Amino acid sequence: MRQFDEQTIHDLEFPIIREWLVNYSIGATAKKRLEELLPSNHFPSFENELRKVNELLSIRMEGESFPALDYEELLTELRLLPIKNAVLSLEGYVRIAQASDLINTLLVFFDKREKEYPLLCSLFRSAYFTKEIIESIDKIFDRAGNIKDDASKLLFDIRQKIKTIRNQINRNFDKEVRKLLKENVLGDTKEAFISDRRVLTIVSSHKRKIPGTVLGSSKTGSLTFIEPQVNIQLNNEMEMLLDDERKEIYRILQELTREIAVFTPLIESYQNILTELDFVNAKTRLALELNCVLPKIESETHIELIDAYHPILWKTNKQLGKKILPQYIQMDKFSRMLVISGPNAGGKSITLKTIGLLQLMLQSGLLVPVNANSKMCFFQQVLSDIGDNQSIENELSTYSYRLKRMKYFLEVSNKRTLLLLDEFGTGSDPELGGALAEVFFEELYNRKSFGVITTHYANIKLKADQLKNAVNGCMLFDTETLEPLYKFSLGQPGSSFTFEVAQINGISLDLIEDAKTRLDERKVTMDRLLSELQKEKTYLERLNKEHIDAQRLAQKAKQEYEDRKDRYDERLRIQQEVIDRNNKSLNAGNKMLSFIDKYVYKSRKKDINKPLIEGVINYLKVEKGKIEEEKIAVKLKSEVNSKNPKKVKIQKPEEDPYQRHKIVVGSTVKLISTKQNGTVESVLGENITVTFGFLRMKVDKDKLMWVK
Repeated sequence: MRQFDEQTIHDLEFPIIREWLVNYSIGATAKKRLEELLPSNHFPSFENELRKVNELLSIRMEGESFPALDYEELLTELRLLPIKNAVLSLEGYVRIAQASDLINTLLVFFDKREKEYPLLCSLFRSAYFTKEIIESIDKIFDRAGNIKDDASKLLFDIRQKIKTIRNQINRNFDKEVRKLLKENVLGDTKEAFISDRRVLTIVSSHKRKIPGTVLGSSKTGSLTFIEPQVNIQLNNEMEMLLDDERKEIYRILQELTREIAVFTPLIESYQNILTELDFVNAKTRLALELNCVLPKIESETHIELIDAYHPILWKTNKQLGKKILPQYIQMDKFSRMLVISGPNAGGKSITLKTIGLLQLMLQSGLLVPVNANSKMCFFQQVLSDIGDNQSIENELSTYSYRLKRMKYFLEVSNKRTLLLLDEFGTGSDPELGGALAEVFFEELYNRKSFGVITTHYANIKLKADQLKNAVNGCMLFDTETLEPLYKFSLGQPGSSFTFEVAQINGISLDLIEDAKTRLDERKVTMDRLLSELQKEKTYLERLNKEHIDAQRLAQKAKQEYEDRKDRYDERLRIQQEVIDRNNKSLNAGNKMLSFIDKYVYKSRKKDINKPLIEGVINYLKVEKGKIEEEKIAVKLKSEVNSKNPKKVKIQKPEEDPYQRHKIVVGSTVKLISTKQNGTVESVLGENITVTFGFLRMKVDKDKLMWVK
């Protein structure tokens, strides 16, 4: 595996990307790895890194409750644990407990998610869920990180004695203070602490009156610090108890360290997992900030960058509130040498650097700021010649430096090489340098290398047009406003717009016209033709865009109209159904009102309402019959219009058991599938119009049986 070219890494400003990554990391181990991050030409390794970052990015983008990577490294603890009788610091136990809790949480998160996040799940192969480490530490430490009183029975007894003696010391001291206040021998502060002992502040002129031990005096000597006689023995006892406490704590921690040492391999896996996640998470945070994605990785040499941004320029312009245009660049084996021309300050170098930096990022295991439908591949090497790289130390001019770089390129270039050559061929006599640049161009082309070349040389543009697998491209220029558009266009060379740029910068038109007269007329004509061609192409692209936008708008309006029409039709159908139901109910109500009007409420004749009741009953029968006939009609219609009607074997007329040949207008027929009788209204070949009650329908002759 060959290391990537250091000059290329510097030219493309990849160290700035590394600085951003370091700021996103937490632990020293991850920071060091990111500081030393370099592109790789070992495809399986960097593809694996890319997919790990993409998995974590998916988790972050989907808003899942991924645990916060709040941890401290365990390097010191891992050095001490294997040592016999070693004791970890209090902070060390806290770090181990926090790491164990975090890994447990992560194991729960990734449980049963191997199919979704296989690479992240693989990080936890050496770890397992356990509460033993945390429980062992919790038995000894409280939440504040202090040793618990009941960490051992002996420690509990010692601390009880310390508490008792401290209380006695304080009672004795307070009693002495009250007594000496009456004697007016205390200083203003009354008391102080010396060597952790509570002492009286006595005016020095009265120090011989106070029984006790002198432990010091103030800087001026006006005050003397005296330990009361009554507390001397108690303070000595306190010191011995504190020493006993320290020894017991050391013994407890030593025992705890032996317990924890059993889990050394697991704790080592904690360190490895958390630092690896820190490393991947830093890359993920960069991807989130720059809106990066994982493009499709092609095995063949193929680049298709859609909506690509230069990440450093994007971030700078975002901070300045400036707009940046995305670029579309495509290169494959049929267009592997891309020659970009156009005006100075038009964005040629940025386009070249965008391709190069995104390639370095990809081969460093970083996602890139492009559209998700973009395609990229890997190269064994990326080589650049960008900017003015004079070497004062070796007394090399810019052109000499470039020749040495070109010599190196010619030695190592192959079909898996990406060349980035900015201002190709400059630095010498234009005609001579252009001729040599053309030779270099052909040689690199013959080596089947991929290359992005920016140039003003017409012969290089012409050569790109002549070679089968080379292509021209240009940076667009607004010929009306005389300003660069910073937009890349593939397929044609661009004018350098030398005179237009000069005009923008305030050079008088007289001087510009004078300069034109000093040039070969063919050169001026060619530059003018390129300028006009670009102007026409820009105009056509604008018209095409307007046409596409108009089509999209019309299609959207049509769809909205159709959706609105469907909604209105459905609403109208529902309203009509409601009207029909209401009309039916109204008619029935009116009929019932007429019956009510005819009903005789009081009469001596016994059966005066009998004809009326019979009329009501007959009305109800007729209406019920209509409802039943409607139900049958709906059923018949659904069966007749069924996509898979019941197949009836067709027989010859002479063998027809149903005598269908007798069916004529006025015949009574029966629908074979439902046994429903109907009357024939018309006969048109094999299509028969039949009336079934209130329903009239057309039926195939084969589906009918003659009745009479």
